[in-house]
Amino acid sequence: MNILQLTNKVPWPPKDGGAIATLTLSKGFFLRGHKVTVLAMNTSKHYVKADDIPEHLKTEIQFNLVDVPANISVRGVLKNLLFSELPYNAERFIHEDYSRELISLLKENEYDVIQLEGLYLCPYIPLIRRYSKALIAYRAHNVEHEIWQRSAKMAKGLNKIYMKILSSRLKKFESKQLNEYDVLVPITDRDGKKLDEMGNHKIKFTSQTGINLSTLVPTAKNLEFPSLFHIGSLDWIPNQEGLIWFLNNVWKEINEKYPNLKFYIAGRNAPLWLENVLKTDGVEYLGEVDDAYEFMNSKAVMIVPLRSGSGMRVKIVEGMALGKTIITTHIGCEGIEATDHDSLLIADTPEEFIESVSEVVADKELVDRIGKNAIRLIHDKFDNLVIVDNLVEFYTEQLNA
Repeated sequence: MNILQLTNKVPWPPKDGGAIATLTLSKGFFLRGHKVTVLAMNTSKHYVKADDIPEHLKTEIQFNLVDVPANISVRGVLKNLLFSELPYNAERFIHEDYSRELISLLKENEYDVIQLEGLYLCPYIPLIRRYSKALIAYRAHNVEHEIWQRSAKMAKGLNKIYMKILSSRLKKFESKQLNEYDVLVPITDRDGKKLDEMGNHKIKFTSQTGINLSTLVPTAKNLEFPSLFHIGSLDWIPNQEGLIWFLNNVWKEINEKYPNLKFYIAGRNAPLWLENVLKTDGVEYLGEVDDAYEFMNSKAVMIVPLRSGSGMRVKIVEGMALGKTIITTHIGCEGIEATDHDSLLIADTPEEFIESVSEVVADKELVDRIGKNAIRLIHDKFDNLVIVDNLVEFYTEQLNA
């Protein structure tokens, strides 16, 4: 099978959920004998030099990078707000250079499947129809407007007003894209149901973000117990909101109760204002770490206090694969189908977070048991090659229908 993946950022390095979700699937397609091309927008925010992509990876996957600035600016926001009906998030990724490169690929190659990695690639569907007979699959990484809708509820002042406008525009845009594709591939069952409620009537197949289990090897060799940690992209608004909420509503009491307990925070692209917020008693901000898995293996309990966002949280799945006890919200564990006090701990209120932290600090056996159950769950449900096989089987059925 010849597969073309379209993405609005280069999936290298795989250090955030979107990049991991795209690249893991690309590798899986290759390992199962399929030809894979990735046409990626190379944005200013996530700019990657072609030479930075490892040679061995470029022999497996053909990467075509197109410079699409997609800059965020106050002027751009105001111009969009006053003179466009499109959401700013979507408008930034509509670019002539990307269209030209896509047309070139479609003219030169015959693809079986063209997979759109996220909502912002859907505006290119009419162009694809013009130049290709391939099966068009919309891989919904999340329900996009829901991220901003949830963030708007937590925001204040002008920021709240703007987020409400943005989420409303995104919902209209998202609804308009429904059924333009041939098949819908949501990452979670929940997102698939949400998109059905919004109007999707095309056939769908849930395909979770898989995990390369050979690279996620749990070890307690240098484990610091007890310890808490968080790792994730610190320029992603839901992560910022969750951490600020946790520090303002939970951490002070935990720090007073356990003054020697450390809360380690790691992640890339933290803005200066957030770095200043993280400078508080008991918190050690590390920035971007050299080896995320080594860092995760060295700490005991992962805190993911998400209160907004959508889709599936890949870092939680990776943490579980490493045998970490995760304390997260109901929003955080959406799409993972984990059970509270079996393979993770669920907490939504400050009191529940404090209680959960107190449990794990006092009971190493509980931490070990949940960690073992977490590993078992991930091995049963998130093996990337099994997920790839199932998705390819679905695509084959649709191509032969």
